[in-house]
Amino acid sequence: MFQKVAIIGGGAAAATLVSELLERRTPRPLHLDWYAGRAEPGRGVAYGTPSDRHLLNVRAASMGMFVSKPGGFLEYAQALDANVKGSDFLPRRLYGDFLRSRVEQALKNAHTYGHDVNVRPFDADSLMPSSEGITIGYGDEEAHADAAVLAIGSLPPRPLPGVEDAAIASGRYVTDPWPYLASAPADDRPLRVLVIGLGLTAVDVLLELSARWPNARFSALSRHGKLPEPHLAAVSAPSGDGDELVESLRDDPNVRVWLHKLRDAVAHAEDWRTIIDGMRPHTQSLWRDLPDAERSRFLRHARWAWERARHRMPPQVTASVVELEKAERLQRRRGRMRSVKLSMDGHLDVVRALPGGNEVTEPYDIVIQTVGLNTDTLRTEHRLVSQLVVDKLVTPDPLGLGFAALPDGHLLDATGTPRDNLFAIGSLLRGALWESTAIPEIRKQAQAVANMLVADKAAK
Repeated sequence: MFQKVAIIGGGAAAATLVSELLERRTPRPLHLDWYAGRAEPGRGVAYGTPSDRHLLNVRAASMGMFVSKPGGFLEYAQALDANVKGSDFLPRRLYGDFLRSRVEQALKNAHTYGHDVNVRPFDADSLMPSSEGITIGYGDEEAHADAAVLAIGSLPPRPLPGVEDAAIASGRYVTDPWPYLASAPADDRPLRVLVIGLGLTAVDVLLELSARWPNARFSALSRHGKLPEPHLAAVSAPSGDGDELVESLRDDPNVRVWLHKLRDAVAHAEDWRTIIDGMRPHTQSLWRDLPDAERSRFLRHARWAWERARHRMPPQVTASVVELEKAERLQRRRGRMRSVKLSMDGHLDVVRALPGGNEVTEPYDIVIQTVGLNTDTLRTEHRLVSQLVVDKLVTPDPLGLGFAALPDGHLLDATGTPRDNLFAIGSLLRGALWESTAIPEIRKQAQAVANMLVADKAAK
């Protein structure tokens, strides 16, 4: 087994892995160095929001932290409020509280199995593998581990192409919406606000700022101008014909063929959600079946449709967005952002390409970028990831979906060889697994990596 393990990251994925390891009885006690980047890790960006407007998009019954206890979050929520049901979509803030409580309990219980854990409120700046293990650099210090796991979530967002430096420097163009939401004050001015992107993060931004800025008008720009699909109010069972559909997809790993078969299955289903939900247990293996060229085609042509069908809005969130549109405070726009420039009078001029090829220029007081997770390890400014890529210790995924890796989380070096003591879990495994961001997938990854770390066959 790897007795001394470095876990890097301060969000839900890292918290799940730490808790998974500390709850185990191992052949020898573990020593964990947790490079959390903060004094109280566990929430990360996803569950760090304090707003009760920001809801989980997975029902409470499915949000447990461990594979062995998928109902753990529901039990936690019901202990606080007996009226909570498994079908409810609860605040992400509450889930952050749950993660913190489980981490604190795991840290307290570590001594039961003789484990030693050191939570370092620092980011790891570098990793240097050698024949004797891995050296971790943080600040002016160094530490040693037998193995390391990267659980750092998505990478810091980067401004979209076409955004001028002056627009960013003005503070009116917001690249990362979450720090902005944390500090944005109430404002009753008639602001003109553009949100670029129409996924779940865009919806969170729109709901929060529309409440704080009652006189603001919002535009939301995306290629197709469509919101995420809504969940049904009641739980729907996955389609009973899911296995037959999946096997037919495996027979011909071609995106065009797959879309045709999916459309046919949806046309014959009582509700299309049952088809998508029935595919979820098989999505990772289907992704592995796709050649790189087909994966690229999917990302270009079908990703937007899959994402809005797969990552859905809770019913009450859908109702709130519909109300914003009815009140004429939100207008959805189709097209692509071409450029953002700071004008002489201080507003932002946004050039938008229309679907037909023409362009229009529109003025806004604030532009907020909400285009989804950044997983491009080749072009990131994240210090640790950049160091690993520059030093050719890892290989970026060719499609910008994190790291090149085995499905079990082993990272590949520059020659394509798996590193036996360097792993990842979470968002930066999208290239290997595609579905790798939600808690149901992350808890499985945490369990699998924990098994490898403590297995006797890993002994040096």
